[in-house]
Amino acid sequence: MSKRTTDTAEPPLDAATEAFLAHRNLLFTVAYEMLGSAADAEDVLQETWLRWVGVDSGTVREERAYLVRIVTRQALDRLRALGRRKESYVGPWLPEPLLTAPDVAEDVELADSVSMAMLVVLETLQPIERAVFVLREVFDLDYDEIAEAVDKTPAAVRQIAHRARAHVAARRPRGIASPAETRAALQAFQRAVETGDLQSLLDILAPDVVALSDGGGIKHALPRPVVGVDKVARLLAVGWWKRDAERSVELVQVNGGPGLLVRVNGELDGVLAVRFEDGHVTGLYHVRNPEKLSRVDRETAVSR
Repeated sequence: MSKRTTDTAEPPLDAATEAFLAHRNLLFTVAYEMLGSAADAEDVLQETWLRWVGVDSGTVREERAYLVRIVTRQALDRLRALGRRKESYVGPWLPEPLLTAPDVAEDVELADSVSMAMLVVLETLQPIERAVFVLREVFDLDYDEIAEAVDKTPAAVRQIAHRARAHVAARRPRGIASPAETRAALQAFQRAVETGDLQSLLDILAPDVVALSDGGGIKHALPRPVVGVDKVARLLAVGWWKRDAERSVELVQVNGGPGLLVRVNGELDGVLAVRFEDGHVTGLYHVRNPEKLSRVDRETAVSR
């Protein structure tokens, strides 16, 4: 009697699915940088997929450009809706943090583009300006490609890009620190946070350090930015943490840069993204809203 065998091989993917999966990380990164929300970026990817599978492949000259055009248009629609949602948001709004792989930090330009600091700056742009800036400055698309994605003429896109570039340049952080430059400083900052030692915090914080937090009306958060080494040091030493609870912090990569996962009594309490320049902390972005912490249990792939 012959032995019966079962073929368990996966069926081959169709061409549309292969193309989408090949560019998925790029498309997610475009949507996330435009929206500052991983959940909304995933929704945009789903909408992009539904439109992509309905496209006649014979009309597509270049799959990457075509997919970027679809995701940009969907993200713009979502961005305008998000603007209305943010108007009713309780307290300050910060981007949804992502845990990223160590190799993201090695790509300095990519790490800077997805950093919490940059995403906060991008929030100050109009939707069309944000789309043009992201596509041009981060993904290096040419003006003709961007024009098709945002339904503008190439000449108009050039003007928008110039305006957005100047706006971001006036507000973006001063410099980009390499992973090697931040490693020792981050460990020193971690020790200072864990102990609440005021002098250690004063030593590691920059004179003009800024702290922002987002609780979404669910968790306590700062109602406005706290600026200056003395105020931020005292905030970290006595005001930000529950001193009567069991507290722990874990070093992680957040949005391509250094950060801490903060746990209270063993439960995740927040994510603290840290901006370093010249060995000192210049920015702290503390997200406590539990609705924004769903992706910090795993790494999220981002790419250019």
